[in-house]
Amino acid sequence: MADRPRFGPAGIPPSFKEMKASLFDIPRLLKEENLDAFEYQAVRWGMKPQIKQKDAELFGLKSKENDILLSLHASYFINLCGDKETIIASKKRLIACALASKWMNAQPVVFHVGYYGERNPKEAFEICLNVLKEVIEEMKSLDINVKLGPETMGKISQFGSLDEIISLCENLDNIQPVIDWAHLHARDRGRFKTIDDYRKVLIEIENRLGSNELKNLHCHFTKIEFTDKGEKCHHTLDEKDYGPDFEMLAEVIKEFNLSPVIISESPILDVDAIKMKEILMRKFKN
Repeated sequence: MADRPRFGPAGIPPSFKEMKASLFDIPRLLKEENLDAFEYQAVRWGMKPQIKQKDAELFGLKSKENDILLSLHASYFINLCGDKETIIASKKRLIACALASKWMNAQPVVFHVGYYGERNPKEAFEICLNVLKEVIEEMKSLDINVKLGPETMGKISQFGSLDEIISLCENLDNIQPVIDWAHLHARDRGRFKTIDDYRKVLIEIENRLGSNELKNLHCHFTKIEFTDKGEKCHHTLDEKDYGPDFEMLAEVIKEFNLSPVIISESPILDVDAIKMKEILMRKFKN
């Protein structure tokens, strides 16, 4: 849970890779950039953690020492709306990521719920809800007490509208929404045009999930390009031809006095995380 607005990158920034930084250097390097969050990318994992427990625990310790709040992004190869075989494999992938998240003391475990495929949205919702109930029960039996974070998605073929994500959270324990503002913008082909467009999302979350859930919202942000089918590709904050606008989001964060975690998914991960933090800090000072 964030004690203040926190910012960080989704994965290792390019500049860190250029200097050949180790995993254990990342928390210190982020702190030196005045960042205080990091989303570990487990996006290519299979059905077992692809990090040793001792390394995950040490990374978690280094992050705590440097005041870096951790989350973990689960495998892209999860589809809880698929056929039986796909669902079984997806559950194993999600639980493997949750186990590693426990070792690191990272939460939530952010994940993409799946694709509608041949199912209609209502059918897909019922299947995903039941599968997630099974996942949560299995996590309890394995003493994995971390929150899962289903993410709003950017393509209309994907499960993950704002309503669907909030509805999952209304029906399940130990789960929290992950609001990807770029995805919502792309899914609805340019949703965020005014400050009130952002405000409406926050009000819906508060009305349905409560003020505590809203206060520490876990978010992704970048600018995005889209087509009629939704998300196409990410862009940097300085690219004026694309939305959404972080200045507007910062205004409503201040208005609602929130302490969110904002994870940058920009092509220049940490650079835009720093810019967003500076924008929000200016808003709070004014």
